[in-house]
Amino acid sequence: MLTNPIRKDWSIRIRIKMPAMAAALVGLLFLVAACGSSDSAVTGNQSATETTPPTQGSESSPTAGVTANSSVANVDRKVGGEVGDLAPEFGGIEAWINGGPLTMEELRGQVVLIDFWTYTCINCIRTFSFLKQWNSRYTDDGLVIVGVHSPEFEFEKDYDNVVEATQNEALAWTMAQDNDFVTWRRYNNRFWPAKYLIDKDGVVRYTHFGEGGYAETEDLIRELLAEADPNFLANNLPLPEDQTVDPAFLIARDAEVTRELYGGYERGESDLLFGRGGYVQQMQYFDNKDQVANFSITEDQQPHKIYFEGAWHVGPESSTHGRTTELFEDYLALVYSATSVNAVLTSDSGKPYKLRITVDGEYLTDSNKGSDIIIGDDGESYLWVTSPSLYNVISNDSYVRRQNLKMASNSPDFGLFAFTFGVYDTGS
Repeated sequence: MLTNPIRKDWSIRIRIKMPAMAAALVGLLFLVAACGSSDSAVTGNQSATETTPPTQGSESSPTAGVTANSSVANVDRKVGGEVGDLAPEFGGIEAWINGGPLTMEELRGQVVLIDFWTYTCINCIRTFSFLKQWNSRYTDDGLVIVGVHSPEFEFEKDYDNVVEATQNEALAWTMAQDNDFVTWRRYNNRFWPAKYLIDKDGVVRYTHFGEGGYAETEDLIRELLAEADPNFLANNLPLPEDQTVDPAFLIARDAEVTRELYGGYERGESDLLFGRGGYVQQMQYFDNKDQVANFSITEDQQPHKIYFEGAWHVGPESSTHGRTTELFEDYLALVYSATSVNAVLTSDSGKPYKLRITVDGEYLTDSNKGSDIIIGDDGESYLWVTSPSLYNVISNDSYVRRQNLKMASNSPDFGLFAFTFGVYDTGS
């Protein structure tokens, strides 16, 4: 089970001059973030998720694929994930997708990009377009991308779920399913997403944690390809630019971004332990672990906290609606600040269910509905949860501050794992 996750959004780079106030706001985004955040009640959330992987179990020291003709310098190198280390071998891989199995030894002579990801992480998803571009541009020149899928939630360990995610996102490179975090530990990794660029001799030459840094990464890819093959001719295609932050956020007074919020008590207790206040405001939540309890919102909602109304089962990874209803009378609510809202949702039974969404007591419209939202003929806004996945719930035309989001379902299968929030100009 993962503990003490912290999502860091420190990688956003704005390539324009801006007034001091706007620069300060961007500074917020560098503090903490990623597929989640636990450092403060309100932070930017655009870049990387930090976590401590499971500690149970043991494994031997990391090994590297060292060929017989490795240089003396390589033999003397430490094996690990720091720049200058000899890249470790893959270990503990339960399954390979889109090819494989691969070894670092057999990849010698090529440039390798290791990408640690998990399929419900919005920060990972935002990097896919850049990975696809590099795969298309440089595979024929000797670049090998290997995705290492290290799951954040238990359902992300399911092979079929990971395969479906790679197909839905059209990810064509080889994937290694690292369910027990063996390869993750060998690199001493702590983040989703995380990228390790390895040269022809198997040496880690560059690392990047979180989103952003795309031009820098591609420039290093070209440099290492040229080292591997003197005949490599870098094309004149433009280097990519990082995503832009919503201008409305940059000029807003008292701008803030809700951090990532988790539905399960294990993350919530860790958050309390580190003095960050927890993700759920109602303290009865912590008094009713692993059982159904009746909740009531009897006070004004504090911003950036989850509240429950009605019967809810409090679980270690998620909170689940605790009964069948008819009138959508049970719900969860939170007052958020962001441009976009995503939710990791699943169904306990595997059956699809309808989830009604409102903001400030009103149904969503074309100006704020997420890509997974359906607007009915009567104006009702809802989504169908059909599989354990990340759902885009809100995509505002521009940044909003402290709006009240409510999510309600009549189904006892309604399960919330996490919320993530963004302030990118694209609304994702």
